[in-house]
Amino acid sequence: MLRFDETYAGKSVLVTGHTGFKGAWLSTWLLELGADVVGFSLPEPVSEPNMFDVCGLADRMTDRRGDIRDRAAVAALVAEFDPDVIFHMAAQPIVLTGIAEPVETFEVNAQGTVHVLEAVREVAADGPAKRRAFVSITTDKVYEDQNWPWGYRETDRLGGKDPYSASKAMAELSIHAYRRTYFRPEDLADHGVALSSVRAGNVIGGGDLAPHRLVPDCIRALQAGQPIEVRNPASVRPWQHVLVPLSGYLELGRRLLGDDAGEFCEAWNFGPADEAGITVGQVADQLIEIWGSGSVTAGEPDTGGFETFLLRLAFDKAAAKLRWKPGYDWIEALQETAAWFRALDDDADMYATTVDHIDQFG
Repeated sequence: MLRFDETYAGKSVLVTGHTGFKGAWLSTWLLELGADVVGFSLPEPVSEPNMFDVCGLADRMTDRRGDIRDRAAVAALVAEFDPDVIFHMAAQPIVLTGIAEPVETFEVNAQGTVHVLEAVREVAADGPAKRRAFVSITTDKVYEDQNWPWGYRETDRLGGKDPYSASKAMAELSIHAYRRTYFRPEDLADHGVALSSVRAGNVIGGGDLAPHRLVPDCIRALQAGQPIEVRNPASVRPWQHVLVPLSGYLELGRRLLGDDAGEFCEAWNFGPADEAGITVGQVADQLIEIWGSGSVTAGEPDTGGFETFLLRLAFDKAAAKLRWKPGYDWIEALQETAAWFRALDDDADMYATTVDHIDQFG
């Protein structure tokens, strides 16, 4: 697995959405790589408890709070720290929430991304060009739903028939517009901003405590001794452990800081090795087997027909150009997830536990 040599040691790294599930894992990994990590998230946590708090990350990094929809606040933050690397993760990440709150979803996911892009454009215009690596995280759901049995590639058409998916596709279009208008790869020596987007979805792992997600809902049911309610057991998703795409993001960030960064300023998929795809029902059944107890009950679909039935990602480009590959299969991912939550139940040192999981991964 990729080691990232000394890429991030001593670098100023901004992680938006650092208190979220993926943001907390990425912040921990960056801290262990020696980065000076600055986080920007909403004042209120997405869940209680949450991984950021149980790992004590506020005492280990610069923890700033605000709203990605506040353009002035975002601009002031980027101007103050002028980060060497930006991982933009702040988002409204739930399909069901997007259906219930479409305006907020578009504001956060689309306009919020523009606010970060514009803040970087402003600092890049203020002085001599220095290299800034900018990795903007979207989702596998940016692709127009074709219900294909094969994985979507980066060149496939963007779309989105629900507010969450559409808002993320809009973010991708915004990233492309800034890359072609202000941050052209061929002019990298002049502006210094190496900009890319990354697409991954159905990420699982310890520390995900958000509502309306399959694995956290399964874990809560198992912990409470209640049946797991499964809405769409036949739906296929590209399930992957959180460290799998994060390793891709970090490797891409490393490449964007290199001399040939212009070759990597584009969109990238990071998906699991399970090419046949794994169903929702298989995930629930496997978690029960790993946990040693539990049962499944059928739930009523409540997405208004907007949930994609068949979704897979192709990561051929990342494998060929980044020499990246997934580290865990789906069963290993579920085993790691269950082990993290078992440690939480046992009142373990969760920062140390998370670091151990990172070390074991690679």
